[in-house]
Amino acid sequence: MEFKNVLLAIILSTMVLIVWAVFFEAPIVDQTNSNNEITKMEEKNSPSVDDDSKKVESEITRDEIVNKTKRIKIENENIKGSISLEGAIIDDIIFKNYNEELNGKDKVVFLSPKNSSREYFVESGWAASGDEKVKLPLLDTIWEVKGNNTLTPNNPVTLEWNNGNGLIFTKKIEIDNKFLFKITQNIKNKSNKAYQFYPYAQITRRGIPEGMKIYILHEGFLGVFGDELQEKDYDDIEKEKFSINSSKGWLGITDKYWLTAIVPEKGKEFKAEFVAKNQKYRANYIIKEAKILNPGNSISNSINTFVAAKEVAVIDNYAETLGIEKFDLTIDWGWFYFFTKPLFFVIDYFFKLTGNFGWAIVIITALVRLIFFPLANYSFKSMAKMKILQPEIIRLKELHKDDKVKLQQDMMALYKREKVNPISGCLPVLIQIPFFFAIYKMLYVTLEMRHQPFFGWIKDLSERDPTSIFNLFGLIPWDPPTFLMIGAWPILMGLSMWVQQKLNPTPPDPIQAKIFMFFPIFLTIILAPFPSGLVVYWTVNNILTIAQQWVIMRGTKVKTV
Repeated sequence: MEFKNVLLAIILSTMVLIVWAVFFEAPIVDQTNSNNEITKMEEKNSPSVDDDSKKVESEITRDEIVNKTKRIKIENENIKGSISLEGAIIDDIIFKNYNEELNGKDKVVFLSPKNSSREYFVESGWAASGDEKVKLPLLDTIWEVKGNNTLTPNNPVTLEWNNGNGLIFTKKIEIDNKFLFKITQNIKNKSNKAYQFYPYAQITRRGIPEGMKIYILHEGFLGVFGDELQEKDYDDIEKEKFSINSSKGWLGITDKYWLTAIVPEKGKEFKAEFVAKNQKYRANYIIKEAKILNPGNSISNSINTFVAAKEVAVIDNYAETLGIEKFDLTIDWGWFYFFTKPLFFVIDYFFKLTGNFGWAIVIITALVRLIFFPLANYSFKSMAKMKILQPEIIRLKELHKDDKVKLQQDMMALYKREKVNPISGCLPVLIQIPFFFAIYKMLYVTLEMRHQPFFGWIKDLSERDPTSIFNLFGLIPWDPPTFLMIGAWPILMGLSMWVQQKLNPTPPDPIQAKIFMFFPIFLTIILAPFPSGLVVYWTVNNILTIAQQWVIMRGTKVKTV
């Protein structure tokens, strides 16, 4: 196969992979083994948590609900908010260290009370067997505070509710300095009757987060059951409820940067559900083995609940210290996990060293180029030799235009005589593709790049370049529509790709030559809405590639213009 065809195939394949990853790639869903088979939750040995029997009140604003319900305050170094005494639910959480918008004053509002337009809350409790007639605390139950009424890392709170029939329910809620709530729930039996109870926890969310849906990032339901990761989109669960049995793991709902997760008590078999109904989405589990509560005795259960900003160091620390299986996968590292995550630690080191995430991107780009320097040299030398042979190849094509077999024979003889392998220049490019996607993924999904500036007009590396060539980068007082927002950095990236293209052998086929000429324009348009951090990476990588290739071309005395 001729070099130009191989190179064209590689470039086209790369473009297809990029477009597919952005617009069409389905999230990875690992299948569980036969011992953890997905069921339809038809077991009769424990009840289901799913319950839509309660009517929704007319919606009022978030602040009105917070102000009208009795609450205990929450605050630590990272979050503030409150727990509603109506239902004893965690439903008011604000991230203190993150703003909704760049340079804005409003902090990120994450959880919201039930019956608000964007209700999102975490509940815990007990279910009874179907044949048990027992009064249980529900979402409208009013709990009583026993002692301290402010939840801080040094001050846990205890809530209590008496069902009037000899059962006293309590919840001890603790919080650390980050994003972990530990809930220990207890039932004391002062009656003369024995009961069976099943502890559960549930996350409820109304509506889907706003924003463009990009398939390179999973948002929605996720969990690890046994050793297997399960990821389900909201629309997947709208079509069919997901349920599974397991003896270890966790489950939750994830956004790009934020997470709710619940972790069952270790060593207990549970069944988990992802459910969608009436624009409400629920992730829940229930312990399958009943806890027997005899007269005069007590039973208890503990739940770890996370309401978290997905900071890599914090998530990893929870996974390690609490022994939660694959909890680090709450951050969507993607297919190239073993490349992507280490690259993050490298770039985070340079961020802390330089104080600027943009410079950290530049440094890691240079390091990647340095790692592949020998391979790139080999590739560019092969390209340089191919460029020297271009006139002879054109001559052979004209000479044998009616004899393809003879053409191939003469070309192979030419390559052998000149000691050139037309494919050798392509192989290093293939090896580097996984690193490109790993860096792309890392820059896109990590919270640490959110609202980080570079210099000049780039105030947020996680957002697109805010300038546009169609208003001369702000000189004309006009705001172009979104599809015309092609900024300075994407244009620099396109120009650098065009220069790089000029250093490569020109395809003798006019159609292929036109396709190659179109690539810089195509990528400029495609990458314009991407995070500017990624465009900076690609541009710097192109510039370093051009410098290396130009030096090699000069060494082989190839014409570079």
